[in-house]
Amino acid sequence: MAKKILVTGAFGLVGSDLVPALQKKYGKANVFALGNKTIPKDFSGQLVKGSVVDKTSLERIVKSRKINEVYHLAGLLSVGGEKNPALAWEVNVQGLRNVLELARDYKLRVFWPSSIAAFGPTTPKKMTPQNTILEPTTMYGVTKVTGELLCQYYFTRWGVDVRSLRYPGLIGYQAPPGDGTTEYSVHIFYGLLKNNTYSCFLKADARLPMMYIDDAIRGTMLLMQAPSKNISIRTSYNFAAINFTPKELTAEIKKLYPAFVCTYKPDPVKQAIAESWPQSIDDTVAAKDWGWKPEFALQKLTNIMIKGLKQKLASKGEALPAQAGFRS
Repeated sequence: MAKKILVTGAFGLVGSDLVPALQKKYGKANVFALGNKTIPKDFSGQLVKGSVVDKTSLERIVKSRKINEVYHLAGLLSVGGEKNPALAWEVNVQGLRNVLELARDYKLRVFWPSSIAAFGPTTPKKMTPQNTILEPTTMYGVTKVTGELLCQYYFTRWGVDVRSLRYPGLIGYQAPPGDGTTEYSVHIFYGLLKNNTYSCFLKADARLPMMYIDDAIRGTMLLMQAPSKNISIRTSYNFAAINFTPKELTAEIKKLYPAFVCTYKPDPVKQAIAESWPQSIDDTVAAKDWGWKPEFALQKLTNIMIKGLKQKLASKGEALPAQAGFRS
């Protein structure tokens, strides 16, 4: 049976890169992007409109498009969740439950992203193990722990083939940066190319697990292609690539742009969130079960982000100032 794939949150940080990757592998006719409010004018593909909190509209899409696989990416991130905890619960938890209910009833395979936000201050900070303490201090983190347990419950109770990864901070240039705690690592490149300066909302030494978006997309698809018998974790897999601090990222940028200036003005809320999360992640279970291995180190990531974002901004007609001291 041909795959018919629905992607919720299709135009966010992950979806903006995942949808084209799925289209390339399975064909544009078989990948349906769920849009609600933010739909790019240049989107090319199958668009369906609806909301993840509206189970009726989701069911209509699943039935009419003969969906058999869902990548459920829609959700509020860490800072947005603190601004509106009630909405975060509704979108992140009720939205997931709607998808899992449909997965049970229509035999769908589901991918859902958890996050390092599921961890908390009591979690071991370095090489955080797969099975560990989950006591988050943000609503975003609470919804992720709840989601992990829901996924496991629907698997053990009804056999729903749901798979998940605890995403670290993700870095990409296709989607505009949002208000996530780790997204300073995307904002900093906009600051570089537009002003040659950036004011960071985290401390210089705030070390966090990070990953280039191509690694995240490849790992997500690798997980979904793995035989069910290989999947030993039905909450969410630890998923890792690299870790660095704002100071280390700045130093890498300055190798290419020596005149770049990064200052630090820590935001109390975002800094507190960052300090509650691990600094590095042990993902050996993912490596053993389905062959996960990252490809992008910090130097490679930095070069690709600068090149890709330059092209993106130029294609939109944004004039970029001359970068003093650029070393090609």
